[in-house]
Amino acid sequence: MPQTPLHAEHARLGASFTDFGGWDMPVRYSSDLAEHQAVRESAGVFDISHMAEIFITGSGSAAFLDYALVGQASAIANGKAKYSLICNAQGNIIDDLIVYRLADDEYLVIANAGNRHAVVVALNERAASYGFQGVADRSDEFALLAIQGPTATALLQTLTDADLSALPYYSIGTGNLSGVGSYLCRTGYTGEDGFEILFPADKAVEVLNALIQAGATPCGLASRDTLRLEAGMPLYGHELSLEINPYQAGLGRVVKLDRDEDFVGKSALAALSTQTPDKQLVGLIGEGKRAARAEYSIYSSVDSTEPIGEITSGALSPTLGYPVAMAYVATASSEVGNIVSVDIRGTRAEMTVVKLPFYKRSK
Repeated sequence: MPQTPLHAEHARLGASFTDFGGWDMPVRYSSDLAEHQAVRESAGVFDISHMAEIFITGSGSAAFLDYALVGQASAIANGKAKYSLICNAQGNIIDDLIVYRLADDEYLVIANAGNRHAVVVALNERAASYGFQGVADRSDEFALLAIQGPTATALLQTLTDADLSALPYYSIGTGNLSGVGSYLCRTGYTGEDGFEILFPADKAVEVLNALIQAGATPCGLASRDTLRLEAGMPLYGHELSLEINPYQAGLGRVVKLDRDEDFVGKSALAALSTQTPDKQLVGLIGEGKRAARAEYSIYSSVDSTEPIGEITSGALSPTLGYPVAMAYVATASSEVGNIVSVDIRGTRAEMTVVKLPFYKRSK
């Protein structure tokens, strides 16, 4: 099982590990709750070096990405970023991505760890059919750390020569971090402010320890999962998959159909955009302390025996103190305020459909 350049350092810091996307990753250091609260109240640092970094460079880069992805990369300004999707010809989701524009003819695409191969293969196939040669998977060259939380930016500013105030949300810059040249991406997966920092893999231990010594709490993937769930952010393999299209996932806004150029999946997505989805991704909240977990069945009422949906992610929210879940339910039952019945280990519990996200940080 592959490991990030920080695996031995995580072990030294007392982490326990789990299989995530085929990688041996730190799941926690102290407690899930303490690490979750550190990100909500101060600053936490996550090793996300398992993510894939794919550089798109050379003349025609913008036009190629416009063809390969459902978004419009050519509309991204230099130094900015956008959330996007790469879909197959049928309009289903291969992966969700962040696309950063570094310069006129240079982009960075960050993909999910478990989908690295699928995304690289799809991009290379599309490049071949498009006559473009500037796709480079450079994932193994880099480490990637996420520092997240209300004090994350101030903490990071003490370690870098870059002016972080000049980098608004969904932008990217460069600077030295404890003397290490880095890409500084103002993005994240927790619902809090912060940065994702990309730098040479051989500097990983040095940079991680600089962040910890400056006050960041090392955090594992268990707290990252409850944080992103509270923030209503989808996780590939749970809310997103090759069985799901953007309109079912509530991501129709990401698909840019109003352009003349063709892109992979455009005709299928155009047809899907005119149809009512058979199911939709919703937020659910409950009462008490019993959480609905992934794959639990959902029914229209306590007496119903025919499932209308399934939980994709669920937990007892550490921040809110009650159960929250994301789920796909039949569109007829997806209206905000609708009450459904969830089978939690053989016992039915009522949950109410709500608008995502469950948690939104104060600004």
